[in-house]
Formats: sequence, C-alpha cells, structure tokens
Amino acid sequence: MTTLTPPRRQLRPGELGVPHYRRPAGVGRESAVHYGVLVITAALVLAPILPILYQSFADRPLYEAGGLLTVGNYVRLFTEAGFGRVVLNSLVFAVMTTVIALTGGAALAILLVRTRIPGGRVLTAVLRWPIYISPLVLAFGWIILYGPAGFITLVVSDAVGFTPWNLYTIPGMALTEAVAAIPLAYLYCASALRFSDTSLESAARTCGSGPLRILWSVVLPTLRPPLVYSGLLIFTTSLESLSVPLLYGQPAEIDMFSSFLYTNGIASIDPDYGILGAASVVILAVTVVLVWVQTRLLRDGQRFVSVRGKAVRQRPLDLGPIRWAALAVIVAYVLVGPFLPIMGLLLRAFTTILTPLVSPLEFLSLDNFAVIFTYPVYSTSIVNSLIVALAGAVFLTVFATLVVLVSRRSGFRFARTLELLALAPQAIPGVVLGVGFFWAFTLLPENTAAVRASLVAIIIVFSVRSLPVAFGAVAPIVMQIGTELDSAARVAGADWWRTVVHVFARLLTPAYLSSFVLVFVQMIKEFAPAVFIATAATQVIGTTTFELWMQGTTGPVAAMATIQIAITAVCVALAGRIEKGRTNA
Repeated sequence: MTTLTPPRRQLRPGELGVPHYRRPAGVGRESAVHYGVLVITAALVLAPILPILYQSFADRPLYEAGGLLTVGNYVRLFTEAGFGRVVLNSLVFAVMTTVIALTGGAALAILLVRTRIPGGRVLTAVLRWPIYISPLVLAFGWIILYGPAGFITLVVSDAVGFTPWNLYTIPGMALTEAVAAIPLAYLYCASALRFSDTSLESAARTCGSGPLRILWSVVLPTLRPPLVYSGLLIFTTSLESLSVPLLYGQPAEIDMFSSFLYTNGIASIDPDYGILGAASVVILAVTVVLVWVQTRLLRDGQRFVSVRGKAVRQRPLDLGPIRWAALAVIVAYVLVGPFLPIMGLLLRAFTTILTPLVSPLEFLSLDNFAVIFTYPVYSTSIVNSLIVALAGAVFLTVFATLVVLVSRRSGFRFARTLELLALAPQAIPGVVLGVGFFWAFTLLPENTAAVRASLVAIIIVFSVRSLPVAFGAVAPIVMQIGTELDSAARVAGADWWRTVVHVFARLLTPAYLSSFVLVFVQMIKEFAPAVFIATAATQVIGTTTFELWMQGTTGPVAAMATIQIAITAVCVALAGRIEKGRTNA
C-alpha cells in the first residue's frame, strides 16, 4: 500500500515563516539604506570641499560664468597677500599653545591621579567644566579681567606701577587659548593613567626611587600616546581657532589663518575670492596632514601597552610636604585660568560698570539682560541657537547611529569608505567649513534661496562639523554589542534593517543620550562656521556675541555669554540626572 504525502503549501507573505520583504525595482531595503547613507554622508562632507578646490584655481568668483583655471591665486597668496607672515604667526601661536596645554594637562593628570592631593575629587570635577564653555566666552572673560583695561590688570598696575602682561601678543593669545585646551590634555592623560599598570612604579619603589624620580622616569614616559594624540588635536584646534585671533589679534594687527579668512572674506568690502579659496585649501591641507601624522604615530600601539590581564592595585604616591605646593599650583590654575574670568564675566553681566575703583555692589543691575531681551535681533539669536542645537542633536544622533551601524555592523562593501567620510570633518577647520558651505549654498538653484536663508542651512553646517563627535559617541557602544544578536535575528528571518529596528534601536539608548548631549553642547557653543553663512535672521549666540563685542558693548556681551553658560549647565545637569537614573543602561 502506497501512502502519498500531500505537497507542503507555500507560506504566503504575512504567515508564520520567513518574512517577505518588498524589493522595488529589484533593490532590497538593506541596500537602499546602505547606499542612501553613503550618498548623504558624501554629499554633506564633500559639499564644502569641492567649491573651495575649484575656487582656488578659478580666476573669478564661482557665480560668474566663463572662468579659467589658473595657479595665479596661489602665487598672489604668498607674494602679495602677506600670507607668509600669517603662516609664521599661526605656527608660533599653535606651538606655544600646544606646549603650554600639554605641560599643564600632563602635570595636572599626574598630580591628581597618581599622587595624594587634598581635595583631589573636587578639583577633578572642576577641571572638566571649561570643556563645556565656548572658547569665545572664555576669551571675553580674560579680556574683562586681564585685558589692558581689565579689572585685575588695573589692580596690579596700581600696586606695582606697570602692567606685567599683554594679552594682545602671540604669547598672550597662546596663554588664553591654552587655558581652554588644558582640560582636554588632562582628560586624555588622566584616562590613560587610571587604566595603566602600576607594577613598574612598584618596582621603582623597591629599587629605592623617590616619588619625583618615579613620576619623571616611569609615569611620564607612559603618557606618550595621550600626549601625542591630544597634542596634535590641540595643535590643529589652535590653527583653526577664530575667537582668540579675532578678539586679540585684530587690535594688534596680528593675523592668523582663521582671522585672515575672515578679514579677506566676509569682513572685506571687495573680497578676493581667489586668494580666499587658495588660503582655505592651504589650511585644509595642513590640518589633513596633521591628522594623518597623528594616525601614523599611534599606529604601533603595542609599544605603549600598559594594561595587562593581571590586575594590579594602584597605590598613589605620597609627595609629603610637596603635596601642598602641588595643591597651590592646581588651585592657582583653576582660579586664574577658568574660574576668575568666568566669575568676572558673570559679574559684568549683572553690573552697569565693573571697575576696581568702586564696589561692584553699587552698580548691580539687570539692564544688560534687558537689552538682550528688548531687541528682537538679540533675543532671536538665543531662540535660533536652541532650535539649531535641539534639532541638530536629534537629527545627527539618528543619522550618526545609521552611519555607525552601516559601517561597523553590516556587510556593506563600502563600509570603510563610509567611516572615513564620517570622520573626515575632524580634519576640516570650522572657518574653512563655513567658507566652503558659503560657496556651496551660492551654487544651489534659485528656488532653494529660502533654505539658504533659513536655520536649515545652519543645522546642516553644524551637523557636518559635529558628525565625528556623534560618531565617536555611538561607535564604542555599538562595538560592545555581541554579534550573536545579529546572527540570532538573521536565523529568525530578519534582514539587516529589521535587526536594526528591533535589536539595536533599543540597546543603543545610552549612546543616544551621550551623542545628544555632546552634539547639543558642541552646537550651542559653535561659532566659526556661522560667521560666514549666518544671515540677519539666522544669527546664533556666538555671532551675536561677537557683533556686540565689535560694537564695544561689553555689558550685553557678558549677559549673552551668561545665557549661553546657563543653557549649557542645564543641559549637562539634566543629562547627568537622566544617566544616573538609568543604571541598567
């Protein structure tokens, strides 16, 4: 007897079994997302670079037809425009800033992490705050206190009979810039010290070495990787800095890279776009080379391995009576560097006059804030900054998450190219980004004029500027998620996009918060790119503050800076409370 087995019925889409995904025009949604993310990232990153490259070889502005290609712009840049002096000033300024910042940052990290310093935890928390403050705001505070007519300058001058410092010099500019960069060097060095093996220090103790000898011969050499990385980062940041060169350099006729682009671009009545393009390309090339050197120097990371499988308990060094001298040095930096200038700025915001001749309590007033909120052009810039920071942080967090997932957790053939594009903006100075997008928006069709004159343009530029920050916030958490979750989802029939939506989207909640906070703070204090693309209706806090300073109204400047500090403080505080409440994240 033969038993016939009926054929198995084919499952229809929607029934239990392997999910059915539509493929419009034969293209799956996985490939559509991959290539879509690649195209958008390439468009955002290359949009400011290509117009700059073309303009540097064009004999007329990009918006004029019939141009010819020539190298004459580069010849005039180094012969007629005085760019050689600009290069020298910029290099000296960047070198001095880097040396001061690395010396201060490494010393603070060693003292607070490797030694017993009274009040070390409080000082560690205080040292992080200058990172959240815009360098433009810190520069205002330094001028109010230590400038030619500054509060402390007048006090010291009356006491000793002369002014012992001058901010409007390259060393003065470097010192101010370094104060904002020291916390960055400190964080890199402190992170390396906390996770390094202290067995070598124990061996040095056994051999009879004292604390100072151990710090110099054992601890300091292990800091080479963070010093190299943070040093090149600070050097690059100094070259592209716009706030200090504009505020300090212009009155003293000291031009840097960024101020040269400003004075020959937006501040010029008849801009020479050829020289502007050539100078932008030179600055871009310098920063690209520096980033490349950074990766080459840190390529052989095994030479610096100090964390092994065997755990060693860290024993802080006891400096004895020297610890009080070290504490005095740390407190002096905290007070003179970030604290007193910020306090002076806040005090200036709530007074009509700030002078050591009369008590500030006699001039307490809210008039400076009344000026900000009375004139719509000033108050609108605050609203614009909040809109740009909120919308930009949300958009960039979502987009950066997609970029990370495509580049790190997919089989996309151009995954490495996508990651390089996402990290490329870290090699593009803010002023160059602003100049490039200025020309990119100019080349857009006429029917996009509304977009160019809206906050959308500011959000796009700030997003490109902050893309490496968001990528760096999301990527480490993505790499901590085991690949077995991807495999399980695939076995269950889910494609890449369904895995992203139902697996990664929920596991990456801590990454969303980190990315949002970092990008929000970055966009709130962003300044340089907006100088070149902001219109009268799209001014942000940074550009408005700078314009108020150029008008000589220091009171409203201090009020605007105080508002910016308050917004940043509220954002960081809320993020801290949310993070503390998500202990299972």
